[in-house]
Amino acid sequence: MRQVTGSMATVVHGMDKAMESMNTEKISLVMDKFESQFEDLDATAQYYENVASSANAVSTPQEDVDLLMQKIADEAGLELRQDLDSKETPQTTRVDAIEQVEDSLNERLKALRS
Repeated sequence: MRQVTGSMATVVHGMDKAMESMNTEKISLVMDKFESQFEDLDATAQYYENVASSANAVSTPQEDVDLLMQKIADEAGLELRQDLDSKETPQTTRVDAIEQVEDSLNERLKALRS
């Protein structure tokens, strides 16, 4: 955006010089450059407007998303579990399995010793 502003300032300065000399060719060239810069500015502004409008479309409240997911799950006959980030995790871990194996081996060892 700063580049466009700087270019526009240069073009306006060039227009002032061309108007002082009243050289029609120079005036025509400067006006063409001004038109080109104005089109660039218009395209840039349009791009920023599109980005802003799409950013607004993306910022849907989480509550609305959750309701829509629940509605789709209900229609499909599925149970929806949204608490994926909760701290509650199953307590069955590999450590429990290892302890069971060790207990079993200890019992066998006791049986062999007796």
